[in-house]
Amino acid sequence: MSRHIYRPMLARVASKPFSDKDWIFEIKWDGFRAIAYVEEPYSLKSRNGKELKHNFPELEELNRLSSNVVFDGEIVVMREGKPDFQALLERGQAVSPNEIQRQARRAPAIYVVFDVLEKDGNPLTKLSLMKRKKILKDSLKEGNNVLLSDFIEENGEAYYQLALDKGLEGVMAKKKDSYYEEGLRTGNWLKIKKLRICDCVIFGYTKGADSREKTFGALLLGLYDKDNKPAYVGKVGTGFTEEMLGILTDKFEKLKTDVAPFKPEVGDVVTWLEPKLVCEVIYQVVTRDIKLRMARFQRLREDKSPAECTLDQIIEGKKQVTDVADKLSGYVSKRNFEKTPEPKGEEKKGGNLIFVIQEHHARRLHYDLRLENGGVLKSWAVPKGMPESTRQRRLAVETEDHPIEYANFEGSIPEGQYGAGTVKIWDKGHYEAKVWDENKIEFALNGQRLKGRYILVRLKKAGDKDWLLLKGKE
Repeated sequence: MSRHIYRPMLARVASKPFSDKDWIFEIKWDGFRAIAYVEEPYSLKSRNGKELKHNFPELEELNRLSSNVVFDGEIVVMREGKPDFQALLERGQAVSPNEIQRQARRAPAIYVVFDVLEKDGNPLTKLSLMKRKKILKDSLKEGNNVLLSDFIEENGEAYYQLALDKGLEGVMAKKKDSYYEEGLRTGNWLKIKKLRICDCVIFGYTKGADSREKTFGALLLGLYDKDNKPAYVGKVGTGFTEEMLGILTDKFEKLKTDVAPFKPEVGDVVTWLEPKLVCEVIYQVVTRDIKLRMARFQRLREDKSPAECTLDQIIEGKKQVTDVADKLSGYVSKRNFEKTPEPKGEEKKGGNLIFVIQEHHARRLHYDLRLENGGVLKSWAVPKGMPESTRQRRLAVETEDHPIEYANFEGSIPEGQYGAGTVKIWDKGHYEAKVWDENKIEFALNGQRLKGRYILVRLKKAGDKDWLLLKGKE
């Protein structure tokens, strides 16, 4: 490994796009920043020094495409032409070798290389950006999982608009004559992003450390759903002036409470507050689990009441949580549709609610119960099959949502694919939902084999995915 461990050069935020002949512009990728040491031994280090090569084995392709160099770049997982940060997070959290390999097959990562810091043992950080770009082009061949970052000169405003039109988060602007300034944020690199604004309720704060020991670490933010219940949307720990830290700390003293409106994140030491304060935050995007990503505190909103702070601000007319494509993202991410005959999820339907029970001969025989709800099939794996009497209780493990047309699917899922094995329809028909809430689903089946009332009850102590399936009394 190189004797020198490089620290990534950082970028400041630009207030708006611009054009300038002394600058180049390239796509800002929404991924994990990583420095690749393509030498012996090979290493792929995150921004905070974590080794990433084990989580992204496919990126060892670098060793065939170059040698004796150190690159700077971004690891991304692409979905429909755009970076999918949620899928990337899942890749980064995988631990077991089997799970890592499975994820690498279903959601392969790409390393987008935009700079070269060392070649043949010689540091390049004191060369201008354009000289480094030339050396980079001469030092790296592109591959299946390794790409060179493209760039244009001067026309930053048009390039920024093109990036937004493609659904990307923005562009990077870099001064042509800039050195690679390790760990510094000098203003020679700028990030230009489309930021969004949201007014959130402050429900609590985490314990501060170091210079913030006497104030707080981060604010816990929430918004109210359609039932007027608070929903946690993430934390914000940046953007505070010293004066604002003091103002907020003083206000918090009078609002402390023992009432926890939602479950905090693992490891957080939280002081809860009465929901009286509203703050404005800017953020980059809303994640699939409805959290604000890259949130930054802007100001207190004393002119706005907490009741006005609703989820509608960030889910754009509830599209984000009701959009069928988003619900099926977990299903799609686990399958290679070039190899499996399973449906892609392109059909829509109306009319009576349908259900299907499929006999699934995977590693172990089990039955899949699927109930139509919200444009998808809500799904549970039932290891021992449907209960035949009111005395029987069956474990039902919630799985990812499936597309509506999966109700007609029968066939063999190939080896190496998720859920490999034979799927047969055991029963299907229509059903009527009697009760459907977070912890209980009561429904009446009208199928070819099964008719009558069944109940799903969430097992809260066992885990978020475990339910109890019962046969109801007629």
